[in-house]
Amino acid sequence: MNTWKNIMTQDANSPLMEQLIFFHDHTIMILLMITTAVTYIMMSMMMNKFINRFLLEGQTMEFIWTSLPAVILMFIALPSLHLLYLIDEMNNPLMTVKVIGHQWYWSYEYSDFNNIEFDSYMKPTNELKNNEFRLIEVDNRMILPMNTQIRILVSAADVLHSWAMPSLGMKIDATPGRINQGSLKILRPGLMYGQCSEICGINHSFMPIVIESVPISTFIKWLNQ
Repeated sequence: MNTWKNIMTQDANSPLMEQLIFFHDHTIMILLMITTAVTYIMMSMMMNKFINRFLLEGQTMEFIWTSLPAVILMFIALPSLHLLYLIDEMNNPLMTVKVIGHQWYWSYEYSDFNNIEFDSYMKPTNELKNNEFRLIEVDNRMILPMNTQIRILVSAADVLHSWAMPSLGMKIDATPGRINQGSLKILRPGLMYGQCSEICGINHSFMPIVIESVPISTFIKWLNQ
């Protein structure tokens, strides 16, 4: 439980995740207004003593309770479709990173920079430092530059995995024999944590993902090392 708490409570660190949070708040406000209105109507119907035995039809009322939900659904559907379009949009990425899921670790390939490749395993508890989280820290972090449009290619070598990074609003399925892609842009430097979100076997819960966002100058130094 503490592991997921540390992952899911991170602040949004990408424009896409910020828009997803805004859409969530927008939808919750609409649902809150609907719940309040329905509760008020139910309470008023139960508390008053007004009756009308000769009420057979009410075309105006029927038109309102038919058209109003359609209008409300449009206010939810249009932002949702806009977000779906943004998630699939690819805006001239400056670099590409390939992510490959294995049982049970991740491999990263920076094919734009002299084929830099490395594996990322979960750190054992006896090797953790004082400032590192248990079960979500890795031996080799994924280093990415901030304020850079990055394309992520995700695949798997054996079974189904899912590369999920909640603070960036990303969840890409890793399917053997297939390459899925996503686009991200990190706004601030720092550490971001994620995990495989597809049940991929006995050690599914031991496939953490750690992204370290750094300035471009620091990223270039890391590449040279």
